[in-house]
Amino acid sequence: MFPIRDTNKSDTFPIVNWMIIIFNASIFIIQIRLPRETVEILFNTFGVVPNRFVELHPLAPISLFSSQFLHGGWLHIIRNLWILYIFGDNVEDRMGHLQYLIFYLITGIAGGLLQVITQPFSNTPMIGASGAISGVLGAYILFFPRARVLTFVPIFILPWLVEIPAVIFLGIWFLSQFVNVINEASAIINSGVAYWAHLGGFGAGFILARRFRKTINNLDGSGYNY
Repeated sequence: MFPIRDTNKSDTFPIVNWMIIIFNASIFIIQIRLPRETVEILFNTFGVVPNRFVELHPLAPISLFSSQFLHGGWLHIIRNLWILYIFGDNVEDRMGHLQYLIFYLITGIAGGLLQVITQPFSNTPMIGASGAISGVLGAYILFFPRARVLTFVPIFILPWLVEIPAVIFLGIWFLSQFVNVINEASAIINSGVAYWAHLGGFGAGFILARRFRKTINNLDGSGYNY
């Protein structure tokens, strides 16, 4: 399944979501202009390498942030930024601009940490915004479970577009990540996809989303969560 759009309309312009998209795209454009050897050095330096946390490498904590803005190829970045474009605007609308930015970065870090915890001796760099974007999805399913997502579902050779409730679409997505974790644990060859980071980001997003909802003041000055 692949999301085409959702049915939610934002009340505010998602300036932070667009800034994140543009920044990621800009980094990627710079990245693809570099020699392959330089890109590999970039990934190994600023990607999350779990074993470095065991060795207490000074760059290890920084990589939890920097890795969120590196991508491994066109398909990787297009998929990530498209999903962020569809779902991020509504989450930013519900949280407010600054809180959304902080939330995005925190869930990305949480996803990276879970990947480190589950594969502490791996020397493979983890890159990409998937952990943070998974956090956005975790918030979306909490805030907008009844929203509908226009989804492309391939059936043999025929394209099929269907509107699916967000809770079902994202529930299937989460289940697929969990199944992939189990399959990878029993496989000899690593898929190269940081499924644990996806689950960690999603879980952190779902748990933290309520705390990041923007507060609206009543006429008497008291606040309530929106």
